[in-house]
Amino acid sequence: MPAPLLIADVPWLLYRSFFALPGSIVDARGRPVNALLGTVNAILSVYEVRLPAQRPRGVVACLGAEQADYRVALYPGYHAHRDPMPAELAAQWQKAPALLESLGWTVATSEDLEADDVMFSFACAERERGGQALLLTGDRDLFGAVSDQVAVIELRKGADHGQIGPAEVRERYGVGPELVPDFIALRGDPSDGLPGAPGIGAKTAARLLREFGSLEAVLAAAGAGAAANAGGEANAGGEANADGEANAGGEADAGAQARAAAPAMRPRIAAALRENADLLLTFKQIATLQRIEVRAPADRATDFAGGASVAGELGMRRLAARLSKLATA
Repeated sequence: MPAPLLIADVPWLLYRSFFALPGSIVDARGRPVNALLGTVNAILSVYEVRLPAQRPRGVVACLGAEQADYRVALYPGYHAHRDPMPAELAAQWQKAPALLESLGWTVATSEDLEADDVMFSFACAERERGGQALLLTGDRDLFGAVSDQVAVIELRKGADHGQIGPAEVRERYGVGPELVPDFIALRGDPSDGLPGAPGIGAKTAARLLREFGSLEAVLAAAGAGAAANAGGEANAGGEANADGEANAGGEADAGAQARAAAPAMRPRIAAALRENADLLLTFKQIATLQRIEVRAPADRATDFAGGASVAGELGMRRLAARLSKLATA
């Protein structure tokens, strides 16, 4: 099996580290460096845990826009609930690329799209060349990138980290990676400000997608259900119930019979889907990762000595000492 390419979600790591680690972690001039320290340590934890059996062939550190303009244009509520970046984090954000590059890691970004899209693009390129990719992220949008050759690394306390492949995506969501954008559209994604379909939670969203196969098919079935309801009166004077059976002993007409042959959809759910159909299709478009042109990087070992030098220049003495020790190991 080829050595995997480790692809890191730098914005997520920076935010995660900034809020998880004490602000008292500062450089020699008293400026916070907690986000930088946590980001490098998280990447190193994956790199070191997989030594020596499956050492990554290289690291790609991905950045991007805070939110893609086209996604905001599609739905103004996208990311609208998020607070502005704290100034202390913004200062570290500016220093991150130089520190990451000093370690021999490829830094890749996009002015128009988000880090998720950049990560997805490198994962696709790696898969197409017959390689393996590991995505270091907490953003579940990237579950849609998972395949037999691409997995998401889940940071855990302790020595080992979890690995999420297609089976784990199905276990968590109830659908395969190919339906993750459809699932997000139906269930919603609070972290991105997407509300999903009213009254439809994770279990119902997964059930509908398993029964019908896609968001478009679910919406078509909800529309067909409305048509069947309109013509679903019982021939013998009884009214057809939700399953197309006559309440008063009559036989359901052809419209109700056609509806009964399909998987059942509760009237309340069907109505919610019909009333929000266009919006749900927009949510799927937002949740669908976009691909940009990238080139798979060449194999490149981590430059611990180079990282130690830049970490020292940034006043991160403990990180510099750790990297120096790794350089001579």
